[in-house]
Formats: sequence, structure tokens, C-alpha cells
Amino acid sequence: MAMFLMASRVAAQNAWDNAFATFYGDISGAETMGGACGYGDLLKQGYGLETAALSTALFNNGLTCGACFELQCVNDPQWCAPGTITITATNFCPPNNSKPSNNGGWCNPPRKHFDLSMLMFTKITKDYHAGIVPVQYRRVPCIKQGGIRFEIKGNPNWLLVLVYNVGGAGDVNAMQVKGSSTGWITMARNWGQNWQIGQNLVGQSLSFQVATSDGKMVQSDNVAPSNWQFGQVFEGKQF
Repeated sequence: MAMFLMASRVAAQNAWDNAFATFYGDISGAETMGGACGYGDLLKQGYGLETAALSTALFNNGLTCGACFELQCVNDPQWCAPGTITITATNFCPPNNSKPSNNGGWCNPPRKHFDLSMLMFTKITKDYHAGIVPVQYRRVPCIKQGGIRFEIKGNPNWLLVLVYNVGGAGDVNAMQVKGSSTGWITMARNWGQNWQIGQNLVGQSLSFQVATSDGKMVQSDNVAPSNWQFGQVFEGKQF
């Protein structure tokens, strides 16, 4: 019975759901850099242009940042191209309340919508002039190269850590940090995937625990040596 319930949950998680997709920016993808998840240079950080901005219904106040989705264009023979794409959620598509949801307000609640990079949009459509197409989507595991990255920012009394390149579920929903002279300290989400504490850990080696929405946790011990500097990036373990 337990195995049946587990299989049912897995099947439900992998089931296709309906949404719509558009694109923003041009083929260079310059407009997709940065964004509400706080990642910054998506090319440098390994996300590339295989990304999307999510509507309110999918963004979950930023907790979906880093999650991976498989998309396919459906039910529009004029514009749909065969095949699927896999993207990472890296940005937020805000609502446009000045326009109706079916005419320009594509990301208005409660619509489920993916605003793709132009490159990704052209992979599921015959031509970018399609503008907007119906899609099906489902969550898939994130496949990343190397370990989780921790970019250390802030100042001596305020530690801000951007966590990225997260495999598995991809979407971090809890983080803890431990200095070489402290116990584990729960971090608060500042915005996107930037996590913070108001404590001075300068001069201590740093360890991190990263938990994702599927309940899994990975611990990276002594990732940053005691002489770490603000602005540096360190690589930990991976899911």
C-alpha cells in the first residue's frame, strides 16, 4: 500500500498541466539576465538562456526560483513545433492589471504562465511571431554541473548568501549556516535565492545546509575557509 501511494505521488508530480507561454527580450537574451530570483549573470552561473519568468500563480513569492520545468507547445498546429524544452525558473513575470488576462495581461493571477527567453520560445514554436502559445508543463529534476554554489555578499555584520546551481528539486526553501565557532544558524530568505543572517562570521570557516521543496537536504562542511572574502563564490556538495 505504501509503495502504491508513493508511486501515485510521483505520477502526480510528473503529470502535465496547462499554461501559456510568451517570450521577452531578443535572441541575445540580455534582458533575461538578473531578475527577481537574484541570480545575476545567468550565463556565468550556468543557467544560460534556458530560463523563464513565472507568473504569480507559479512563482510562489520566489520559492519556486531554481525549479526546473519541461514544456511543450500544444493545441496550436499553426505555431507549435514538436519536441520539449527544459527551463529553470529565474525571474518573475509581474501582472499587468491595466490589461485583461486574455489580452496582454498574460501573467495576471490566476493564470499559469511562462515568459521564456526568446531562444527557448523559438525551440517550441515554428516562428517567434506566434507571440503567445498554449503549453503543457511539468516539474522535472534539475541536472546541474558541479556542486551547489554559494556567493558570499553583505558586510561584517550582515551575511547575505546567494545559492545557485542547485540540482534535484532546485528550489531552495530553507538554509542554515555554521561558522567554525558557532552552531547551526537558520538563515532567512531576503529575496529570490538570497539568504541572510545578521551575525558576524568573518574569520570563521563556513558550512551550509540547503533544503529543497522535496524535503531533501544536503550539507556542505567547511565550504568557505576562514579567510573567505565578500564577493567570493564557493562550491559545495550537490543533490
